[in-house]
Amino acid sequence: MKSMKSILLLVMANLLIFVTLSITFTVLVQWVLPAFGIDLRASVSSMDLLWALVIGFGGAFVSLLMSKHLARTGMQMQRIEVPQTAKERLVYQSVAQLAQRLGIGMPEVWVYWNDEPNAFATGPGRNHSMVAVSSGLVNLLDDNEVRAVLAHEMGHVYNGDMLSTTLLQGLMNTFVFWLAMLAARQFDDKPMVAFMVSIVLQIGLSFLALIPITWFSRHREFAADRFAAEQVGVMPMISALQRIHQRAEAMQVHHDALREPMATAYISGGWQGLFATHPSLEARVQALRDFQAGRSA
Repeated sequence: MKSMKSILLLVMANLLIFVTLSITFTVLVQWVLPAFGIDLRASVSSMDLLWALVIGFGGAFVSLLMSKHLARTGMQMQRIEVPQTAKERLVYQSVAQLAQRLGIGMPEVWVYWNDEPNAFATGPGRNHSMVAVSSGLVNLLDDNEVRAVLAHEMGHVYNGDMLSTTLLQGLMNTFVFWLAMLAARQFDDKPMVAFMVSIVLQIGLSFLALIPITWFSRHREFAADRFAAEQVGVMPMISALQRIHQRAEAMQVHHDALREPMATAYISGGWQGLFATHPSLEARVQALRDFQAGRSA
């Protein structure tokens, strides 16, 4: 039932976005642009926008529903259902305690075999999610640091970051497809040229669309860090981030949105430029210290 609420929320949000875009589009094309001598009424239609919305949000919606399966694809992973070792008990019980405290469904708990210290959360809703940690992370961090990382991932789950990221991705996809179709319409008498224009624009605009997506990714990392600090403490979260960063630097591993679809999901990722999926270590640590100072004041 709660899963249906998440799906209903996504559908309603899509409809509201479409209605808003349709009204804005109609006003712009029918009245505003003609007032400035720009007449596009014969070149574009609301049907183009509808198709762009269907394609853009449809792809994002399908990805959300399949996110747990896609996250496991290509990874050597094992689900923890009955913990067998001390580390497995630590991970499983930490997630279970947080889920109970937050009043949400117990996420699936997975471990994947990789020396890189990392973790991620995904799933179509807060009651149907998964949390995964790498073997490298649990072997690197002490117990409190592991709890902090898991609290960070549960923060993403509790805050509904997967759903909000899907809505943003769908909105960006819609604009990419719509603008590409708008440009291609100008070459209706030359089908091959129209096709090439559409493809080139879709590729180019998709890169530009990553800018707001990665900005949101950085924003939600700060929020998840604060959530972990509230649940476990500031110092374990700072210590965990520092040790993960040091090991990632030593291994020369940096995830970024240009090369890896999962980049925004990890706790550690690319840390420079407009396409950075994560804030810098310094910014995250400073934000946590500011949070601690604010709580102490």
